[in-house]
Amino acid sequence: MSSVKIECVASEGYGIGESPVWDEQESALLCVDITGRKVCRWSSLTRQVQAISVDAPVSSVALRKSGDYVITLGTRFAALKWKEQLVTTITHVDKDKPNNRFNDGKVDPAGRYFAGTMAEEIRPAVLERHQGSLYTLFSDLSVVKHFDQVDISNGLDWSLDHKTFFYIDSLSYSVDAFDYDIQTGKIGNRRSIYRLEKEESIPDGMCIDTEGKLWVACYDGGRVIRLDPETGKRLQTVKLPVDKTTSCCFGGKDYSEMYVTSASDGMDKEWLSRQPQAGGVFKITGLGVKGIPPYPFAG
Repeated sequence: MSSVKIECVASEGYGIGESPVWDEQESALLCVDITGRKVCRWSSLTRQVQAISVDAPVSSVALRKSGDYVITLGTRFAALKWKEQLVTTITHVDKDKPNNRFNDGKVDPAGRYFAGTMAEEIRPAVLERHQGSLYTLFSDLSVVKHFDQVDISNGLDWSLDHKTFFYIDSLSYSVDAFDYDIQTGKIGNRRSIYRLEKEESIPDGMCIDTEGKLWVACYDGGRVIRLDPETGKRLQTVKLPVDKTTSCCFGGKDYSEMYVTSASDGMDKEWLSRQPQAGGVFKITGLGVKGIPPYPFAG
């Protein structure tokens, strides 16, 4: 696997870089800085980053079929018009939990936006437990809550046949699968398909490749791992030059490049001096696999 190459394409020093999404139309990578309260777009053509500041922690971004983007902001689903830098609230969740915020989110193959919440962290991965829930925003802008008692709602994706939903609640140290009904968006029959090893640390963001294998970013583990959801076996480990790897997606012209976000929050001066690229966005090439384009929100 000596052909694997890792390059830091945006050394922005994000507090918590998250939710990388490839925007084919712009030849650009979207991501967010949760604590920096910014939605960012790195152009693969100019290699420049543009950022829009928002008024609350912003934890995920997704494409929208009608153009522009949708985001999870505080405990709101919201629409973002990029050129106008305009954010409008779609709907609120967790109104009874003022200390909560959204975390990771992703659009399913039918154009529904799945996203989960968590309590605000006291410091990285330390928080009041069981405060979060998993939600879906439907194209008619209605919201359904799937379940609660979540610690840190995180990585999510769907199998290639759209019959399985994969999900991570980080502090369970497990990658879980659910039966998934594409017609209704309902999920059920939760089971664990992979438990993380000690050195892999905390499972964070996740994506799927065209062979149906899962890629999971390991927070504090400094790596992304490739898993076979059928056998529960780890197939590959790619180590990065930073510890706090947060999420991953495929992008580039043919979706053969992997983009990995990272965080710098909770790192002291000495740690940061050892890892000056912490909080940067990395591009991995030479993996020999491709991803699938992200689904746009249908609403």
